[in-house]
Amino acid sequence: MSKILKNLFIGFISFSLISSIIVLAILWNFSNNIPDYKFLKNYKPPVSSKVYSGNGDLVADFSKEKRIFVPYGSIPKNVINAFLSAEDKNFFSHPGVDAKGVLRAIVNNIKNVLTSKRLEGASTITQQVAKNFLLTNEVSLNRKIKEAILAFRIERALSKERILELYLNQIYLGSGAYGVAAASLEYFDKSIKELNYEEAALLAALPKAPSKYNPYRNIELAKFRRDLVLKNLLDNNFITEKNYQNFRKKDIQLKKTKRVYSEDAQYYIEDVRKNIIEILSYEKVYNQGFNINTPINLELQKIATNSLRNGLIKYDQRKGWRGPLLNKSYSKSWSVGLDKYDLENSIDWKIAIIKKISKFSLEIETKDKVKGIIDYNNISWTKKELDDLFRVGDIIYVKYIRDNKFSLKQLPKINGGIVVMDPFTGRVIALSGGFSFKNSEFNRASQALRQPGSAFKPFVYALALENNYTPSSLVLDAPLVLDQGTDLKMWKPENYGKKFYGPSTLRIGLEKSRNLMTVRIAQNLGVDKVAEFSKNLGIYEDPDELLSISLGSAETTLLKLTSAYSAFVNGGKLVSPILIDRVQDSEGNTILNNENRSCLNCDKLSYTGKDFPDVGDNFKQIFSPQTAYQITSLLEGVVKRGTGKKLRDLNLNLAGKTGTTNKNTDAWFIGYTSNYVIGVYVGMDNPQPLGKFETGSKTALPIFKEFIESAIRKSDARPFKVADGITMMVVDPTTGQKAKFSSKDTILEAYKSKNVIDGKVLYSNNNRLDTNNILKFY
Repeated sequence: MSKILKNLFIGFISFSLISSIIVLAILWNFSNNIPDYKFLKNYKPPVSSKVYSGNGDLVADFSKEKRIFVPYGSIPKNVINAFLSAEDKNFFSHPGVDAKGVLRAIVNNIKNVLTSKRLEGASTITQQVAKNFLLTNEVSLNRKIKEAILAFRIERALSKERILELYLNQIYLGSGAYGVAAASLEYFDKSIKELNYEEAALLAALPKAPSKYNPYRNIELAKFRRDLVLKNLLDNNFITEKNYQNFRKKDIQLKKTKRVYSEDAQYYIEDVRKNIIEILSYEKVYNQGFNINTPINLELQKIATNSLRNGLIKYDQRKGWRGPLLNKSYSKSWSVGLDKYDLENSIDWKIAIIKKISKFSLEIETKDKVKGIIDYNNISWTKKELDDLFRVGDIIYVKYIRDNKFSLKQLPKINGGIVVMDPFTGRVIALSGGFSFKNSEFNRASQALRQPGSAFKPFVYALALENNYTPSSLVLDAPLVLDQGTDLKMWKPENYGKKFYGPSTLRIGLEKSRNLMTVRIAQNLGVDKVAEFSKNLGIYEDPDELLSISLGSAETTLLKLTSAYSAFVNGGKLVSPILIDRVQDSEGNTILNNENRSCLNCDKLSYTGKDFPDVGDNFKQIFSPQTAYQITSLLEGVVKRGTGKKLRDLNLNLAGKTGTTNKNTDAWFIGYTSNYVIGVYVGMDNPQPLGKFETGSKTALPIFKEFIESAIRKSDARPFKVADGITMMVVDPTTGQKAKFSSKDTILEAYKSKNVIDGKVLYSNNNRLDTNNILKFY
């Protein structure tokens, strides 16, 4: 008997030894093939970068995963308790693997197999960290063994608090939210510090199956799962019986995070995204959680976008109906496959099908099955009989009016851009680069290179004023034929309307946009000077030195041209467009700051409120403050008497210039108040004539006007500040000479004080002239 026992003992020892060797060999083999976990000590999960408006509103985020990193010390106890109760109640006592939980899962899974129920796991939070950070989601014994080994090692390397911090910031909780902070905003629009126990329990219910228990998809199932977590909280003594009963009676109250970011700002935000990626790289922007502050004013952005869209629609309607999107046979499923025609919600157009055509109306059905009528008043812009234009089954755009009445809409063939800037800093307050970002992401404000036409002329006149001209200098307006060099045709510029007006003042030349006068001025100054001046202003990079440049023949962008106009408001200083004010990292350190101004006397200011800060800047002085004011005065004349006179009825202090290129291909209006510079461009993406009479005054200026009417108050359009060194004199606008007492038609002209002695403007003929260039300076 003793021999049998001895053999059994030896056999048991041998089996145990062999088993141990096998287990150790397996563990050793797995241990040498597991990922490195040590990086978790300093690991920070990918965090989205946030974009904020000038008022601090969140307008966009750039992210691969929607996540906000929160350190362990900032996570409230009720959130921690809820997740421990739902996922791993023994977290703070086990070494990485919960033996009790494993045994319980084995016993339960035997029953589950016999009853064909879903198998349950026993993964601790540490094991989930190992799986989420270091392993795949593969369901296999191989992965579970690696997971257990990693869990033990992670527990030795990291504190429990660090492990929980990683878990709560990494875990996916549905609706695109990663981590408890992002999920709190997604489901409750709250900071995690504001969550109560029933809300924390709902978040803790999600890791098991984020899609299945998502309250936006199935609120009843989500509540069932939440109540189970509340029961666990009770069993683990985190809440009382009374609290448990109160919490489980409450319905789930969801509140999606409010997103100020609107579709109106998509062109602006996309430019910000491209710029910041170019500076900091894609990986950093999409992973390191930067806070990006921009100058965008969301209210003005909406007005700018709507003004541009309305202007493009009005032009398009003047050209008539082009036809439907397509034609389909009517059926219950007629709207299938039309998603590609959807536009932004902010455009508020619906896709509809024409069901019936009568003499004065169309019966339609929208994509969301609303039936309605388009009566003749809302379709009359097509200017033809309805039977000639439409067929039953036509797919069209419509806009709801009221009482099931709709208006006919058409996606404009034309496009354009609008820019609103602070002229003293270059900060871009609003920008839109087209009718619909969803339809076309090409930005006509910052990407489209187009000829500015007459909108460039103020810079030729500014250069003239910097070179001994005065607003009253006389320049001959007469035919001109120029040889532009070898292999180039003779150039014969003409005025709009093909008329000639003889000797005229600089003021009249700019107010009436006289081409021949502008060319003569450029010829007299030297085309090389004009080209260099335009480069210094940032309008062109390397323009050809041709006289046609004076009429805006070289190409630039709306953003660059609008920025150059800022110099007329700010006293002749060069500002660059700023779409990003400041960028801070996730810890609040400033890594980019575009502020170019500083307080020069802040260290000397008292606290009495009687002193004011003296703000200085390092902007480059391109031309004198006196020239800047003189051009502003001339451009005010454009609004009062010239090509911009459609703005007179606004009764605001405005200055600006129209621009129209050959064959009316591009239309511009750049104008400004004492606080804002607003640039508008309109044209085809594939340049072609806009049509007869479609000039800057008719096509672009109305967009500027609508923006001004909606956005600008009297306080934003104060009289322009007169520069030091300017003398004002009453003159005859036609001759530029000092007005006589009997004169009825007079204007107040601005001269540089150095050119005025004893009430008379000095006569100057310092420029070399010829018989074709009659110039006088009064």
